[in-house]
Amino acid sequence: MATDYLKRILTAKVYDVAIESELEAAPQISARIANAVLLKREDTQPVFSFKLRGAYNKMANLPPKALERGVIAASAGNHAQGVALAAQRMGCRAVIVMPVTTPQLKINAVKARNAEVILHGESFTDSYNYAKELEAKEKLTFVHPFDDPDVIAGQGTIGMEILRQHPGPIDAIFVAIGGGGLISGVAAYVKQLRPDIKIIGVQTEDSDAMVQSAAKGRRVTLTDVGLFSDGTAVKLVGEETYRLARKYVDDYVTVDTDAICAAIKDMFEETRSVLEPAGALALAGLKKYAARHRMKDKTLIAVTSGANMNFDRLRFVADRAEVGEAREAVFAVTMPEERGSFRRFCELVGSRNVTEFNYRMAGSTQAHVFVGLQIAAAGESSKIAGNFRRGGFTAIDLTHDELAKTHLRHMIGGAGPAADNELLYRFEFPERPGALMRFLDSMPPNWNISLFHYRNQGGDYGQILVGLQVPTTDKKAFAAFLAELGYRHWDESDNPAYKLFLR
Repeated sequence: MATDYLKRILTAKVYDVAIESELEAAPQISARIANAVLLKREDTQPVFSFKLRGAYNKMANLPPKALERGVIAASAGNHAQGVALAAQRMGCRAVIVMPVTTPQLKINAVKARNAEVILHGESFTDSYNYAKELEAKEKLTFVHPFDDPDVIAGQGTIGMEILRQHPGPIDAIFVAIGGGGLISGVAAYVKQLRPDIKIIGVQTEDSDAMVQSAAKGRRVTLTDVGLFSDGTAVKLVGEETYRLARKYVDDYVTVDTDAICAAIKDMFEETRSVLEPAGALALAGLKKYAARHRMKDKTLIAVTSGANMNFDRLRFVADRAEVGEAREAVFAVTMPEERGSFRRFCELVGSRNVTEFNYRMAGSTQAHVFVGLQIAAAGESSKIAGNFRRGGFTAIDLTHDELAKTHLRHMIGGAGPAADNELLYRFEFPERPGALMRFLDSMPPNWNISLFHYRNQGGDYGQILVGLQVPTTDKKAFAAFLAELGYRHWDESDNPAYKLFLR
């Protein structure tokens, strides 16, 4: 029998814990993109996320005996806090299984709601599997973070509120997607009452399980997921959420890390509120979609879904927001070591604001410059690079080069002439004690580390750049080392910025 989501959403029991969040106008963003932008402020909920809606609705529909035994969930973030708050209000036991990599801030937030925290495994999958074992062993009820009709209906109350708060024309609603619970609930309600409104799903480029599933007509399991937007880092979307998305979601858009950082900054400038990356995902997607489709004078809504941001991560966001908003371009410029060349370079820069400047001699005849410049619009960086070349300099546009933006700008210092057979790799290391030692213990003793750069970004995972001197005869052994290590990695050995500044 098909689930009547309209009825489930209309009768959902969420307002014992949730507020009806405001639907706020965003005049600054609206003026900049020439559309009326409204923000559905789910970041203002008691746990600073929409997740408590679905968690509470699921638990409110459980039989009394199930509540007496208690509930269990697996989560490293907002769902955990939603379940903990719901259990606290209902006076029932809540067990939350979290990965050992979970930051102490999030662990403390769950414990503050009197939930029992069990740290198990290195990933959500490990925690999920262990939680399912405990569910059977202790006869607890598992509260799924997204793939459950009651959870979906709870999230769907957001769509109900949007239509009530804005009865006038709405052209599109943008919703972030992790496992799909939020968008399937919103879409199931809105499309049945207002089929003219487009529902647009937003995912990150490196965690696009729903986008790939929609394209292939079946659920796709990702091998790896990006971790910056940790609240939407899901390898496999739900079975029910996928079914509803296929039925109701009109289109999708993916965005990169820089676009999310720009959206976080937009939100701060508009409201003085700081969203977490997953919370800013819908706004980032709205901006990109509107620009791509040349939308003008439309009414567009973004669900700002969460604000549980690690404070230390703000440094990274500030670094990347200007690039994401197309306000900064980054270049590698080679200039001759001769009288007047630096003056010529400055003349080409003109009146532009210089955001960063690193200069390093590269022998007696030339020097390399890493420079950041403020720009007015996307696409301007290629014109600036062309101006440098016409002025007699060699220039490479690094505006979209991850190695340059994450590592190189912090470590300009010259080549390592003794680093023979050097391979350069970027890794995502889990931010926990022992991660580096695991890397070193897995590495054969005859390989030398010739370069190492790490910068704490305040997240669950750190970005690390490593130069390794690996003999050419050890290529197979090196491939086996990477596979055994299990960390996400990227080969940067042929990156032009590396060859200019560090090789």
